[in-house]
Amino acid sequence: MSRSAVERRLSDTHARLVRAREDLAVIDEQLAVVAEMADDTRIRALVSETPGDVREHSEAHRHAEAMVRQRRSLVDTISELEHRQNELLDRLVADPG
Repeated sequence: MSRSAVERRLSDTHARLVRAREDLAVIDEQLAVVAEMADDTRIRALVSETPGDVREHSEAHRHAEAMVRQRRSLVDTISELEHRQNELLDRLVADPG
């Protein structure tokens, strides 16, 4: 692969990595709010024991779990992008010409 092709791929990978890290920051903020909401609804469901509150907690809990899965997937993507970026950087160092 030519040096310019490696540089283009490196630039693209870096841009994707920056976006993924920004997305992770947003998800982390949202997850904190959703997890707190799920905890609040859990306490309310325990205290009131009404079907509506139990259902509300169940829904909030499912939403929080979905966000945790989304976060985990994004962390995996970031890891893959970092690995790819390192491979491309190694190619540039190995072929300085």
